[in-house]
Formats: sequence, structure tokens, C-alpha cells
Amino acid sequence: MKIGYARVSTNDQDLTAQRNGLLALGVDEKQIFVDHGLTGANRARPGLREAMAATRAGDTLVVTKLDRLARSLPDARDIADELTEKGVVLSLGGSTYDPTDPIGRLLFNVLGMVAEFEADLIRMRTREGMAVAKANGRLKGKQPKLTKTQQKHLRKLHDAGEHTQAELADLFQVSRTTIYRELQRSAE
Repeated sequence: MKIGYARVSTNDQDLTAQRNGLLALGVDEKQIFVDHGLTGANRARPGLREAMAATRAGDTLVVTKLDRLARSLPDARDIADELTEKGVVLSLGGSTYDPTDPIGRLLFNVLGMVAEFEADLIRMRTREGMAVAKANGRLKGKQPKLTKTQQKHLRKLHDAGEHTQAELADLFQVSRTTIYRELQRSAE
């Protein structure tokens, strides 16, 4: 039996191309497991866990590309080793990974290193973009829920002692945690 796995890093991305690719590789629609909004660097993925659990000796785990399975070489190796121990074949875009073939292992490691390199490049570009935005004053972090005027009004109401934090949260339409945090900040 062929078991498919597909993953996208953000909830905004679409799995259609991967699903179509898995279907073209002979995976039944009911046997496709997916993860939305989870990075390949994170091994704790429910879809991957379900796909791995669904495989039995003689089955094939199919992914369209290695970087959909893992974004680091150690994770890719661990997954491949786990599958090999179970007697499950790993198919990468239609090419079968053979752990007993030295050339197959070499190519698998090269693909794993490329996936890891791509992840490193994405992280580096993100950090560079954030640094530029911060230098230009466009990256200021999370903005306060309450305006300065609301913060002053909150402190006055709280100091008067006539309202509970829950009532203040309801009045300002924020969570009690926000009220608590703002009162802590004003006490400093």
C-alpha cells in the first residue's frame, strides 16, 4: 500500500500541487496525511506521526520532495532509518530510496543537505529583513492593546478600587491577562 504525506509551512499555502503529485504517484486520496502550518524542522507533526503509524512492512511512504518530509539532514535520516527498520520503502517524487545502495544513500544525504541549506537561507533572509525593517522603524514588535489614554483611564479606575479585573477587562474589551499585564507595567 502507498501512504502519502504532504506538508506546507503556513496556513496560507495550498496543498493542491502536492496532493495532485501524490495522486499521480499512485497514492489513494484516503491514504494522504497532511500537516498545515508546520515547519519541516519540527519533527512533532501530527500528519507525519499518522502517516508513519499507518505504514506497515511492505508499504511505501510517498512524498513529492524530501523537503516536505524533513528540513534537516538528521531528521531526514532518522525518518528514513525508522521506515527502513519497519520494512517500509521511502519514495521521493517517484524515486525509491534504497538504504543499502551507497549511491542512493549519497543522493539522499545530498538532498537532505540541500533541504537543510534552503531552510537556513530562509531563516537568514527573514532575520535580515527584520533587521532592515527595525532599522527603518517599521518593526516595533507587538503593539499594546490599549492606547495611552485607555491605559491612564484603566489605572484611575483600578486605583479607585470600584472594579474587579474581570470587570475592567469587560469594560475595555480585552482579556483579564491584558489588564493584569498593564497594571503590572504601571506598577514598575
